Amino acid sequence: MTPAPRLPLAGPDQPAPALFDDPAAAVARIGEIYRNSVDFLRARFAAALAGGALEARYRATYPEVRLTTTSHAEIDSRLSFGHVTEPGTYATTLTRPDLFARYLETQIGLLIRNHGVPVEVRASDVPIPIHFAVADGEAAAMPRDGGAGFNLRDHFDVPRLEALNDDIVNGTAVRAPGAPRPLAPFTAPRIDYSLARLRHYTGTGPEDFQNFILFTNYQFYVDEFLAHARRMLGEADSGYVELVGPGGRIRAPDAPLPDPERLPQMPAWHLRRPGRDGITLINIGVGPSNAKTITDHVAVLRPHAWLMVGHCAGLRNSQRLGDYVLAHG
Repeated sequence: MTPAPRLPLAGPDQPAPALFDDPAAAVARIGEIYRNSVDFLRARFAAALAGGALEARYRATYPEVRLTTTSHAEIDSRLSFGHVTEPGTYATTLTRPDLFARYLETQIGLLIRNHGVPVEVRASDVPIPIHFAVADGEAAAMPRDGGAGFNLRDHFDVPRLEALNDDIVNGTAVRAPGAPRPLAPFTAPRIDYSLARLRHYTGTGPEDFQNFILFTNYQFYVDEFLAHARRMLGEADSGYVELVGPGGRIRAPDAPLPDPERLPQMPAWHLRRPGRDGITLINIGVGPSNAKTITDHVAVLRPHAWLMVGHCAGLRNSQRLGDYVLAHG
């Protein structure tokens, strides 16, 4: 039996690797590389679904940022981020710069300032799985049950579950000889996977999540949160501009909040402020497995704080913020 001929590899044109000492310019280049990759994959995938000829294996990669330092820089040791601990080359792949622009600019700015060296931005060698490229695209929807009419894996990269791990943040990653050290706790494919899971589990998009997150497993906390959200929308100086839920979004305090056809496993509501400085509430339901699952995925958003609101550790009226509380049976 004659083996099928190997298809040529086709990808988008990308800018050459470049050094940046301006964090805003670095983030802009990251965005350019990411858009080039995603636009290329979406266009090829849409053409394939429309019956176009598949003459290559189509591959586009994530942007990457690198930092190389040869000095043990003196840094503000009170910060647990924005610096590396020893000389070397560090790198990470990046995704969704539209969602993480402010975060990336802050982190890259700290790296440049703390180490006194520029960062390098380039296209990485890590492919973007087609599922993640079209997740938020309007050009094409991922077909199900083999409905594409062609072998997806022959022409596009797909998610590799062995790469969607927490080895870096868990401290168990094994680095190949000569490879750069990790510059971030999560890789781009791991982040993309969690962004897709957040939409699945909560019924809301990752772009609606706020920097301050509440978890609960009591419905009356949801009711109180929604009532509070409506009051805030009614106060002109509150800064809150929108309430988002699994069924839709409202801006007027007395507007009906649409219900979804089917409630997701862990529904979320977001009281939005500009700059993502609002509050998100997630009803995680019952069981520690739900709590672990949702926090694993929320973590990639790098929120400022999260807090579980429940009954098991209820405080007394006599207690004040800062009191030491000893749990006992």
